[in-house]
Amino acid sequence: MTLLDHNDDASGSDLIKDTTTQTFVRDVIEESRHQPVLIDFWAPWCGPCKQLTPIIEKAVRAAKGKVKLVKMNIDEHPAIPGQMGIQSIPAVIAFVNGQPADGFMGAQPEGQINAFIEKLTQGMPSGDADILAEADALLAEGDAASAASLYAEALAQDSASVPALAGLARCYVVTGSLDQAKQTLAMVPEAKRADPAVAAVQSMLDLVEQAQAVGPVAELEQKVAANPLDHQARYDLATALNAKGQRSDAATHLLEIVKRDRKWNDDAARKQLLQFFEAWGGDDDATVDARKRLSTILFA
Repeated sequence: MTLLDHNDDASGSDLIKDTTTQTFVRDVIEESRHQPVLIDFWAPWCGPCKQLTPIIEKAVRAAKGKVKLVKMNIDEHPAIPGQMGIQSIPAVIAFVNGQPADGFMGAQPEGQINAFIEKLTQGMPSGDADILAEADALLAEGDAASAASLYAEALAQDSASVPALAGLARCYVVTGSLDQAKQTLAMVPEAKRADPAVAAVQSMLDLVEQAQAVGPVAELEQKVAANPLDHQARYDLATALNAKGQRSDAATHLLEIVKRDRKWNDDAARKQLLQFFEAWGGDDDATVDARKRLSTILFA
């Protein structure tokens, strides 16, 4: 069996498929809101990839729908692995609730892959994944109140659910209930504080609090117009614009600082951009666009 033949014997299911740069968000990001998705980066010339293929496919089928496998040929689709910093293959990254959660590199024995999948899928009560997926969708549509109710329902089933805690905290941030957001984040177990979803909400919270301290947008715009080299005013303006949801404009101002004076205030503009990216999410259009623009400036 070749690396491109796996869909033919997937027992009539869609547990295993190939993806492209264009379909990555749908096949991996969105699908991972329903159950964990493994993205396998490979290439036809890669020997260890050929060793891994039958082993990981067998393990995914044995999981009976708890996890899906999506494969991406990095020769044909280099953009996504490039953005994710994939430097050697095979590389397998697990996505859960729209975010990378775990992964491994190189061919692995069957026992280790089975253990990896078991660790990824254990502890989620039946139906919890569907509740979280619906809550995520409602929050994305702007219905924070309904989303919060569903996150609370998920927490009633599993009080330590990190995706539910992060989602509920995000609802509080969106609605301006910052103290409740902090209290919710404090309930996340110490060992899970570095979880991408938790870190993203913490960044959102930090940025909102920063914006409260910088003053009105109109005043900051006047300062920047009067003196384009007032980097602090431009930095504050970017922070204020981000709080109002004007992501592209916020990024543009920080990029302007990086372009004019990369070392200003200990590289503060670039660091703030990275915090924006964490809060917005790696697949957000504003993040993707600003990353490209930042790379152009840094490596020109």
